[in-house]
Amino acid sequence: MGFARACSVALVGVEGVVVEVQADLEPGVAAFTLVGLPDKSLVESRDRVRAAVVNSGAEWPQKKLTVGLSPASVPKGGSGFDLAVAVSVLAAAERIDPRQIADLVLIGELGLDGRVRPVRGVLPAVLAAAEAGYEQVVVPEQTAGEASLVPGVSVLGVRTLRQLIAVLADEPVPHEEPVAAGRRDPALAGLLVPGAGVGSGARTVSGVGGGPDLADVAGQRTARTGLEVAAAGGHHLLLTGPPGAGKTMLAERLPGVLPPLTRRESLEVTAVHSVAGVLPPGEPLVRTAPYCAPHHSATMQALVGGGHGLPRPGAVSLAHRGVLFLDEAPEFSGKALDALRQPLESGHVVVARSGGVVRLPARFLMVLAANPCPCGRHTLHGSGCECPPSVVRRYQARMSGPLLDRVDLRIEVEPVHRSALAGGGGESTAVVAARVLEARARAAARLRGTGWSVNSEVPGHELRTRWTVAPGALEAVERDMDRGLLTARGLDRVLRVAWTIADLHGRDRPDARDVALALELRTGIARGAAGLAGAAR
Repeated sequence: MGFARACSVALVGVEGVVVEVQADLEPGVAAFTLVGLPDKSLVESRDRVRAAVVNSGAEWPQKKLTVGLSPASVPKGGSGFDLAVAVSVLAAAERIDPRQIADLVLIGELGLDGRVRPVRGVLPAVLAAAEAGYEQVVVPEQTAGEASLVPGVSVLGVRTLRQLIAVLADEPVPHEEPVAAGRRDPALAGLLVPGAGVGSGARTVSGVGGGPDLADVAGQRTARTGLEVAAAGGHHLLLTGPPGAGKTMLAERLPGVLPPLTRRESLEVTAVHSVAGVLPPGEPLVRTAPYCAPHHSATMQALVGGGHGLPRPGAVSLAHRGVLFLDEAPEFSGKALDALRQPLESGHVVVARSGGVVRLPARFLMVLAANPCPCGRHTLHGSGCECPPSVVRRYQARMSGPLLDRVDLRIEVEPVHRSALAGGGGESTAVVAARVLEARARAAARLRGTGWSVNSEVPGHELRTRWTVAPGALEAVERDMDRGLLTARGLDRVLRVAWTIADLHGRDRPDARDVALALELRTGIARGAAGLAGAAR
């Protein structure tokens, strides 16, 4: 009787669970049994592993073989267990010393010819292994850079099972021919799966200067102010205006204004993109804020996550630490829009499906863009809008009150006049991004030790008691509350925006001008504050 064990990782959403892969050989009729709650693709690993072992020059044991995946109660899926299964079987057959693999974590799919193919989710899998105390990991060669992002872990990238057998058996490592120059490695097809996230519009910007520039935007002083405030404080934004006014143009330039991701944030974003299959090969670490713009026909599952079995990341998770842009927001399903209310408040989304419950990160900056009516000409004088008032009301009511109450900034984007186009654009992305970075540094210094990093995360109670505004600064806000124009949640959000505006101006605390501008940006009602105390210069 032979017995050996190795380790692999099962992914539940973007979190990993270390799985012990045990192989047991006993005398009897040759058979291969796989137990431990595997899914269809994992059950098929029996044929892949057998062919890969034989085609790698090793002998397949002609005995009764049982491979167990422990803990058996955790659902396991995907082809990433192939490598661990093959090595544990060879160790049980004494082709490899079982002691060599007892504390080794192996992740990778096997081709029938013995090649090791990359799989999605390597980064979160290696992170889970490191947190569990494992220090040695074997991954496909193409994903070794992604696995090496985890500190304290020794990573071995292999191209074929034959190479791995030679390394573990302390034999000369055979040379494998690389992919011919000019040809794309076919093994990389497993990393970018069509429909796994590309359709949701996820992408990353190239950093300041490498993406769309704010200097391209002509006019729109108030909208640029709102964009800067949103970036500085992490405030959600609603842009309303006729078609062609520049709403999409402004939203596409918001990621470039956001500060670069910290190391921790980069790992979080990379882990999500790796699981979703939208991480570009050769770029193992996402360093800039992602931008996700799903089509308005996207379902609720496409937005918050879903799929067969265990849920997969949706658009809100692909936009984690970045921007989620919903163009033509009233055209989205009402259920899909209301499903955003939980992640907007908590920074994560909990999705329950038949395969289990998954908690996915979803701390994003949301930008909504909407026309004033179905034809888009309702607010234009002499435009010939023929939408009846009832149609306009129904159209605008597609975005529910509870959702809009969670939006801090509501900006009316006016049509651009010919004079503004002739005068050129405003400040560049680099100039605005520098001010945003300074404002975030002031907020981080004030919030140090609290667990919050931007003003939009601070609870309202703390803003009303711990960090107070200048005396008399809230008079306009109190009047709006008395008139029913502002809710208690709205008051808290006005205070958050006011603190962001004060940070942009370098003030120790908000004064009446900052609160007035915050109130104008919150309600969308012009009060003359934007011209006096605009954050954009």
